[in-house]
Amino acid sequence: MYNEEVEKLIEMALLDGELTERERQILLSKAEAMGINLAEFEMVLEAKLFEKNKRDNSTVVNSDKMGALVKCPACGAIAETFSTKCNDCGTEFRNVNASKNTIIFFQKLDELESTRTETATGASDKNIGCFELLKWMMFWYILLPIKIVQFFINRSKPPQWSITDTRKEELILNFPVPMSREEIIEFLTLAVSKINSNTYFNAFSDDMKNKGAWNTVWFKKIQQIQSKASIAMINDKASLEIVDKIVLSATQSINENNKKILHISIAFAAVVILFIIMNLIMTNV
Repeated sequence: MYNEEVEKLIEMALLDGELTERERQILLSKAEAMGINLAEFEMVLEAKLFEKNKRDNSTVVNSDKMGALVKCPACGAIAETFSTKCNDCGTEFRNVNASKNTIIFFQKLDELESTRTETATGASDKNIGCFELLKWMMFWYILLPIKIVQFFINRSKPPQWSITDTRKEELILNFPVPMSREEIIEFLTLAVSKINSNTYFNAFSDDMKNKGAWNTVWFKKIQQIQSKASIAMINDKASLEIVDKIVLSATQSINENNKKILHISIAFAAVVILFIIMNLIMTNV
């Protein structure tokens, strides 16, 4: 109806099914610059917006007895609740707001992070005095096991969770994932990318302790999405296999982190036992 540039702008403005005042003003300014009748242009905009919303809502049929049912846009067959694929013709039910919902979720996470007022406190710099050094030289066989035990006790305690962290955790665990194939896979892929991997050198660092707590939160969300996918994709085995593979990669990352922590713990325990044995031998000698 209009030239390609104007049609493209209209399509982008109506992509989310809404027309904000800012988008309307941009379109009217563009139409005026192109010499288009503004009254006619506004009428066309309203018609396109109406058609867009009608098209998006056409897949949902309300029934007082059966609740919200999904109607296939291709063949018109009524699909099972929570399904992502038509059983009759195989058409996938796509959600035009899928990417938008994911973007909104991560925007909200960024907004919560921007409200963080607390600052990370690093370990204080302590100078080792002569008395401290002498004490360690004389009683290292007693102090070392005590320090190691204290170290593991501190590592076993959960990290200090701020108000911002609590709000972010609640958002992650309570944010609803729409029932569409692309949204489930997209959200799941992004969630798996948030799993942090440790090394043998930083496995017991304060930073990795905090990241490990977030790994637990994201893994809970991944399991939540997998449970939802097992219902939504019950008739879509191929998509369900993709979901299972993505979840498996996250599970393997978590297991690898736990293995490294276990290996380091065993090594520490072996060192302590070795020191105790050496001390006993030296005492007897």
